[in-house]
Amino acid sequence: MRALVQRVSRAAVRAGGDTIAEIGDGMLLLVGVGHEDTEEDASAIADKVANLRIFPDNDGKMNRSVLDCGGHVLVVSQFTLYADTRKGRRPSFVGAAPPDVAEPIVRRVAARLEELGVRAPMGEFGAHMEVELINDGPVTILVET
Repeated sequence: MRALVQRVSRAAVRAGGDTIAEIGDGMLLLVGVGHEDTEEDASAIADKVANLRIFPDNDGKMNRSVLDCGGHVLVVSQFTLYADTRKGRRPSFVGAAPPDVAEPIVRRVAARLEELGVRAPMGEFGAHMEVELINDGPVTILVET
């Protein structure tokens, strides 16, 4: 499982021209699911993300988590995180799990974040989405299980 974390001051996702989810301070979490990934992996990613210390403390050092600062996490499914570009010019996505496998795992990430006390709205699984964000820092971190 791969998750790309971006610390944001704002993020929103639209599908079909409608805003379906948005947050203020927090994280945009792009989640890619591979063939071997499980709901346990989803919980592990959520636990890691919720406790990842990437927010500044009073001294400006990255010592606070999204839990510490009361931020939110916008969860967006992103199968293209499994793009393989080693051969040719067209990415291969054979490493990405099919939608019927990936969707419940992505939903588990958001559900586990909510269980931990982090508001975690989601994009629309399988839809063509427009994601807008203001990356704060910029801070972008890849998390894998």
